[in-house]
Amino acid sequence: MASLQNIFWLGLKELRSLSSDFVMVLFVVYAFTGAVYIQATGTSNQVNNASIAFVDEDGSALSKELINAFYPPYFQLPETISAPEVEDAMDEGRFMFVVVIPFLFEEELRAGRRPEIQLNIDATAMQQAGIGANYIKNIVNDRIREFLSRTDESAREPVTLVVRKLFNPNGESSWFMGIVAIINQVTMLAIILTGAAVIREREHGTLEHLLVMPLTALEIALAKVWANGLVILVATALSLFLIVELALQVPFAGSRLLWFGGVLLYLFFTTALGIFLGTIARSMAQFSLLIILVVVVMQLLSGGSTPVESQPEWLQWLTFFLPSRHFVSFSQAIIYRGGGFQAVWSHYLMVAGIGLAFFAYSLVLFRRSIAVTK
Repeated sequence: MASLQNIFWLGLKELRSLSSDFVMVLFVVYAFTGAVYIQATGTSNQVNNASIAFVDEDGSALSKELINAFYPPYFQLPETISAPEVEDAMDEGRFMFVVVIPFLFEEELRAGRRPEIQLNIDATAMQQAGIGANYIKNIVNDRIREFLSRTDESAREPVTLVVRKLFNPNGESSWFMGIVAIINQVTMLAIILTGAAVIREREHGTLEHLLVMPLTALEIALAKVWANGLVILVATALSLFLIVELALQVPFAGSRLLWFGGVLLYLFFTTALGIFLGTIARSMAQFSLLIILVVVVMQLLSGGSTPVESQPEWLQWLTFFLPSRHFVSFSQAIIYRGGGFQAVWSHYLMVAGIGLAFFAYSLVLFRRSIAVTK
């Protein structure tokens, strides 16, 4: 009972210490509001306002119809340029796409031949260029198919492909990026707050004050875990309701209670990781460098930025032991697909097991660090 009281009061001390650090409080508020909104809306997996030009060497009704098929918001209003202008225009970055319609294009189509259309792409914006090429291909093919269906040429497809997008019918990238942003902030902020608390006490000399009290390393560590975990949990809840659901209009398909239960398990791991990094780092500068190395790797391999299936097979086996991968997996299962406990229990078990093992290891290092200080 006395131990629980010590953990409780030490946790309150952590909260008071954090609240007095204006810069850190401002950082937490921004990370779960502005940063989440900007990440969700500032980047897109869709083509948006791409610049495009046409070289119309055919001058036919079909070529004009193709040019008129491109309009905002996916593309800017297309411009018509001459063939000698293409190279200079691409070098100057005026256009991302330049489509060249050859001479006698419509006539060859009517004759049943397969003329070529040249598509020049500025691939310096690689993602936009790759997606935009598919957009242009589909638009051109659809317009040509419609045009030929009004002529003697038969353009019937042997199969009708019916596409049904589940969980995100309109393909809104903000639905995906908003949740990924919260997941990333939970990982980063939980590690930073806990590790910074350890280093701050060492630099300010308050750790020595704790050592002269009848406190154990376990009590000190658990106090930091619950206090900083509570801050992140409250910030996550507010960010989810105010930014993601209200501002971004992202639907939450599953159980919020189930998801927040998983967040609690994950926070146990990330706060333990923060204690570990704060223990081995000798200064805040070292801690900052370790944060870059650890957090970037965890986010890249978690499956939030790129699917785990696209990673090399040997790397997939390694990421299986990263709690961040399981956190992303059960978050997507609950929030997007409305999965229940039966769908995520294995991920919960892995996060809890790895988190408990890492907390025990971090506690050993923390206890040794205190022993050296004494």
